[in-house]
Amino acid sequence: MTTTGRRALLVAGAAAGATALAGCTSSPGGQARRPSATEREAERVARAEAALRLRSVTAARGLLERYDATLAAHPALASRLTPLRRAVAAHAKALGEGGTTVEPATATTSAASASPSAAPSVHPSASVSASGKPAAPAAPVRVAADPRAALRELAAAERGASDGHTAALLAAPPEYARLLASVAAACAAHAYLLTEGARA
Repeated sequence: MTTTGRRALLVAGAAAGATALAGCTSSPGGQARRPSATEREAERVARAEAALRLRSVTAARGLLERYDATLAAHPALASRLTPLRRAVAAHAKALGEGGTTVEPATATTSAASASPSAAPSVHPSASVSASGKPAAPAAPVRVAADPRAALRELAAAERGASDGHTAALLAAPPEYARLLASVAAACAAHAYLLTEGARA
């Protein structure tokens, strides 16, 4: 064998060895990576916050549905109820802006492992629960035939929403807790306007 041939053989052997070594030290491109303890804790916190947001949004949307049903049953109340309904719609939107579903931080590919500290993704969908299960369809809202009774029902729903948002404050992160407190106060004010405020 010539010197040139031996040199080519040595170069080829070295290249093959380097390839084999690289295969032993790097994971192939679709291999799953288990999340770290930090990632699992971040996912747990994100799921808890998403579940809280989902409950709050669901309560606000339920209240909004009662306004719509009351307006449909008693169109003469439109001038009185429309401003309050508009506020409730704004509350529902604000309460869900942080997202209500979470993508699990499990089994990420090696391509995504370049940023292991990335937090789980949060999505602004309230049509499914935080566990990924579809939300149950809401029951039809029944409205009293008497307008004054319908207003009392609406006021009771506002008070219930206010109590629910207040109860959620302890489990909420600071910024969201401030939002919940504001919405709870607004619901209480609406309840007053729908009942005692009308008598003034």
